[in-house]
Amino acid sequence: MLKQHRVSSAVRWLFFACSLSGIAFLLWHAFFRTEQVIETAPVERGRIEQAVTAPGTLQPHRYVDVGAQVSGQIRHIAVAAGDVVRQGDLLVEIDPAIQQATVAADRAALASLQAQLLEQEASRDLLRQKADRQKVLVERDAVSRESFQTAAADLRMVQARIASLKAQIDGARSTLSGNEALLGYTRIFAPMDGTVISLEAREGQTLNATYQTPNLLRLADLSQMTVWTEVSEADMGKVKAGMPVYFTTLGLQDVGGKPRRWNGTVRQILPAPPSAGSGEGGLHASNSKVVNYTALFDVANDDAALLPQMSARVFFVAAEADDVLLAPLAVLKPTGEADSYTAQVMEGEQITERNVRIGVRDRLNAAVLEGLREGDLLVTDITEQRGSRRLRW
Repeated sequence: MLKQHRVSSAVRWLFFACSLSGIAFLLWHAFFRTEQVIETAPVERGRIEQAVTAPGTLQPHRYVDVGAQVSGQIRHIAVAAGDVVRQGDLLVEIDPAIQQATVAADRAALASLQAQLLEQEASRDLLRQKADRQKVLVERDAVSRESFQTAAADLRMVQARIASLKAQIDGARSTLSGNEALLGYTRIFAPMDGTVISLEAREGQTLNATYQTPNLLRLADLSQMTVWTEVSEADMGKVKAGMPVYFTTLGLQDVGGKPRRWNGTVRQILPAPPSAGSGEGGLHASNSKVVNYTALFDVANDDAALLPQMSARVFFVAAEADDVLLAPLAVLKPTGEADSYTAQVMEGEQITERNVRIGVRDRLNAAVLEGLREGDLLVTDITEQRGSRRLRW
């Protein structure tokens, strides 16, 4: 009996040791064994474009700042910001009392000069008759030659006064015409069709147009907008007049809920950076060492969705391709030749290397011209991982 007991104990210890070994193996396999993990990405078809991005500001293509050419108090403002007006519509009325008084005084002065002219013309006619009589009498030796000369001199003096009065009358008419124009300027009319986009004047405000023209409002045609774009000097070599361009704005979306896109063509690139404080397009030079140049292009605004001073994200399209094979640039290794790269492709359980030629590229992807097929699995990463990292609790 004692011998049997010893045998069964040995068996139990052997079983216990085997169990411990199995558990240890399972723990090693689950937590400490390393395996190679290969991450891949499929080659798919899509659209790609090579573009230069830049910030921009929207401004009306055509606008005018309406100012006051006369001084005085604003009596009436006939429009408000946002109103649509036609050319010739009344915008602002300035109190015309001063201009009316000036015009009345000019008309009185002109009438006085015209009366003096009539008086001198009557004197001239009388003196001409007298001089003619003196001439006849001198020829008959009835009067002295001195009397004739005196009459002739009086006639010439009256004629000179008449010439002077005519010159004064011309000057008075010119002054009257100018002051009548100023009187007309007290009623300010729209110089073009458009929308009142800003109104700086208030009724009762007193204007002083002596030294500079006070701006009252800005009138703009919003049917066409111009995008003023700041292009970095590093990108200026890629931006040319005539190239396609598009932009998106903050908050404006299409029917699909994506950022709405407006297309255009670069019209002009200004030859010099904007000077400090220039506000034509809301652009101005900064104190940094970065130099920006201004590119302009126009877009239609038929539905009036675009407003002045909106911010735009502009894309100058240098090249584009549609329905092409796309590969991530990060997995392509350059060979030293232009547009030539190598890529690792997963074929079954094996990794092979292929030569790839690419075309249009952006910051992330490239269009594949040769070397890859749709659906190929590109190796994006190879790592060694312990089993414990793959466990999910």
